[in-house]
Amino acid sequence: MRTVLSKFGCVRRDAPSDRIIPRQPAVASGLMSWLPDDFVHPVYVPVPDTALHLRPIREADTALDYPAVMGSQERLWEIFGPAWGWPNETMTYEEDRIDLLRHEREIAAHQSFNYALLNEEETALLGCVYIDPPERTGSDAEVCWWVVDNLAGSEVERALDVLVPQWITADWPFQQPRYLGRDITWQDWLALPRTS
Repeated sequence: MRTVLSKFGCVRRDAPSDRIIPRQPAVASGLMSWLPDDFVHPVYVPVPDTALHLRPIREADTALDYPAVMGSQERLWEIFGPAWGWPNETMTYEEDRIDLLRHEREIAAHQSFNYALLNEEETALLGCVYIDPPERTGSDAEVCWWVVDNLAGSEVERALDVLVPQWITADWPFQQPRYLGRDITWQDWLALPRTS
């Protein structure tokens, strides 16, 4: 294992290769060239001015993720539904578990990344940050995030809004990241040509 400290104090390490489970990518892209071979993804990212942090999501987080998602389902559907068809109102706990397992495997394989926003004790999941290969032309990564309903418009959401672009610039090897729902509307993003 290799560890380094980024300017955000993020401990980063190589994912053990024995945990990489091959799968078909969820997005059409040249995934093998998406990230440098020696890139190591951050595994702990503190959110400044809060007691929260980001870390890669795991299947084991389902008990925290499911109530967070379904408790904010209507608003999340308005944001992500047209693009991703997620989260539908009938999503079950088991479907969420399978989805988180897929995310965990994609992270291990460096195909795409889902970071959970957690409290210090990791007893509550309060949102997520997604970092994906581009589905649409004009960027080399697509980044978006959400918080649960009771944090929408809060200081926590504003702290995340400030952190994410700074973190991506500092710790990720992208030249043209696109922030969906921030620097482009989801509707305008959907109108862009697909990468392939």
